[in-house]
Amino acid sequence: MNGQKLFPLLLGAMFAAPAAQASVDLIAIGAISGTYEDLSSETAAPLENGVPGNRLGGMGSSITYAGCSRFLALPDRGPNAVPFDGAIDDTVSYINRFQTLHLSLAPSDAGSALPFVLTPFLKRTTLLSSRTPLVYGSGAGLGVGSGAPALNEKHHTHYFVGRSDNFDPSQPSTDPSDGRLDPEAIRVSNDGKTVFISDEYGPYIYQFDRHSGERIRSYRLPDKYAVGNLSSVGNDEISGNTSGRVANKGMEGLAITPDGKTLFGAMQSPLIQDGGTAGANTRIIMIDVASGAVRGEFAYQFTNIGSASKPKFGTISEIAAINSHQLLVDERDGNGRGDNSTASFKQLFLIDLAGAQDVSNLSGAAALAGKAASKTLFLDIVGALSAHGIAKTDIPAKIEGVTFGPDVTVNGVLKHTLFVANDNDFIATVTDSNHPTGIDNPNQIFVFTFEQSDLPGFVPQQLEANRHCGEERHRGEDRDDRPERGRW
Repeated sequence: MNGQKLFPLLLGAMFAAPAAQASVDLIAIGAISGTYEDLSSETAAPLENGVPGNRLGGMGSSITYAGCSRFLALPDRGPNAVPFDGAIDDTVSYINRFQTLHLSLAPSDAGSALPFVLTPFLKRTTLLSSRTPLVYGSGAGLGVGSGAPALNEKHHTHYFVGRSDNFDPSQPSTDPSDGRLDPEAIRVSNDGKTVFISDEYGPYIYQFDRHSGERIRSYRLPDKYAVGNLSSVGNDEISGNTSGRVANKGMEGLAITPDGKTLFGAMQSPLIQDGGTAGANTRIIMIDVASGAVRGEFAYQFTNIGSASKPKFGTISEIAAINSHQLLVDERDGNGRGDNSTASFKQLFLIDLAGAQDVSNLSGAAALAGKAASKTLFLDIVGALSAHGIAKTDIPAKIEGVTFGPDVTVNGVLKHTLFVANDNDFIATVTDSNHPTGIDNPNQIFVFTFEQSDLPGFVPQQLEANRHCGEERHRGEDRDDRPERGRW
């Protein structure tokens, strides 16, 4: 498929490129304290580093709209920001999970800084598991015990966990039997029954039953994405391979098209053979949901590639589908609150794959040069938050979750919403030179509005749940969240 145009050029002309931030504005900020615990009390026992196993954190690693006022939030591999064992990259036996949130937008009181108030409410915690056995590390020689969670025996199941040594060294990193999972993105199927989750360790894309959390399908990625020499230490894994994903910079972003038929997965950094973290172009892979077939790969060129003195800079944190061929891409630095630095580059770009070259059969930085999909700045997040008086030292370092939400009426005008969330690394408070007396480090959700003219091609995901919103409001309940008690 090399050199072919996967979409007709005419398709790209249907939607004009928007002017950056033409009508995009911040309307609400919600916060969830980093001191809270989630609803999985069975996982509350301290992890290897002493942090509670049900610490409610990291939720902005990914967020997705699930209909009505429901959102799904995804933590990554767990609270590994506390140094305790370099032999496993300070990872712990945190059972992977996603959280179901009710996010209510309501008009603010007169005189408030923002026109809306966002109130979060935790509805459900869903643990991720496999019906078939998974490979867990023994911990021998690593200063820790077995990587298999104790809850396995109690529930007669096999839970995915974040610890880096839970893999089969005789298999490539894309082996679906590995018990380690570093989930970075979540999207929901149109019928609401399943979720798709991307992973950095493999990289993988897995499909899980939304209610039970049990894996029901694995989407196989091309072999070039895998590494063959596996290690529980990321730097050792990088130095031991000449091709495949860079450790801890695998499949970071995931998007589902409005019709629910196609997935797009974005690599956080270029593959090793494409230049690794010093490369200018990473890959976005397109997968047919029904068949699992890979339908193409596209190059994305970083704007924030750094400098000669610091070239390893560009990363993708999330992607969201505008329609069948246009995506929003979250490209960011790692600066801001939580990093003891000043946020400078966190931008959302619109890219168009219509007419873009399929790079499936190309390999290497030179081969990808000049092949990237067209891109246009849509939103400068740092600029938008700064304009509302938020200091750049207080803007979260890891702005990683992006999803379109429900429409809202502002001053009599119906507008679309965009929800942007941060990953707080499970750290509840931050004390550093920028905040010498300490500052809260919550999971935050920033809500922006935009008009159709800002993204002329925007099509909302066709979620079946939205057909029942009126019924649920009338009954005062969330249809698929009733088995769990809520929190806050």
